[in-house]
Amino acid sequence: MAIQNSWMGLRPQARLRLETRNYASGSLAKRVSDDGIGVMDAISGRSELADSWIPGVEVFPRKIYPQKGRGHFAELARMDDGVLSRIGLVPRQWASAMMHRDSAKGFHIHPPYLPDGTAAAEWFHGLYVEHPYDYSRRPYGLEQWDVMFFLTGICEMILVDERDGMPRRVMRLIICGDMRSGPDTGGVVIPPGVGHAIRSIGAEDLIMVYGTSTSFNPQWEGRIASRVERALLPEDWIDHLEWGI
Repeated sequence: MAIQNSWMGLRPQARLRLETRNYASGSLAKRVSDDGIGVMDAISGRSELADSWIPGVEVFPRKIYPQKGRGHFAELARMDDGVLSRIGLVPRQWASAMMHRDSAKGFHIHPPYLPDGTAAAEWFHGLYVEHPYDYSRRPYGLEQWDVMFFLTGICEMILVDERDGMPRRVMRLIICGDMRSGPDTGGVVIPPGVGHAIRSIGAEDLIMVYGTSTSFNPQWEGRIASRVERALLPEDWIDHLEWGI
């Protein structure tokens, strides 16, 4: 049977609406902004992703040690070794959060610090283009950087660079929690000015632990396109509540 006739047994209206999935993998640079990639692909493909990577974002693997008959032991990060040590990020506060399965939050964004009289584009260019590896220039104590770890579930994280003067890049990552330990179990560092949204896509609740470079400041908790967090009541409930007003 010719390919173009494969769907002739369907109603014409159904054929017009029909779509088929494209299983071609595509380049890593395309996948990181479209379908998403796992922690392992993000780390191993860092050089290939150079033009797609959001400056300041870090993705790193984590070690999970199975303990037969009991469970497991998992490291979050070491302050004298690894990514946080290399970039000089020492969290000032640690917190936890839990998201039920099939729930989502974000986009969240924290304001980047700007010195008085300095244009945003000039400041960011100096930090991430002219001196990308001089981590001592980063004002961690004056702005909120996040470092996130996931203990259970599977997280789909979307990052969008919204810093003025920086290329608007999108990264979509799949991160497995410790209970599903493997090559995609890892941590993520998120700079201020980078919007981040999270979806719980596993079969269980998503539990995260995260450190911040500053203590919690509600004035720094910005929201963009976050309606997903505010579940609406059914329309007939709303009609009933508003009836007679």
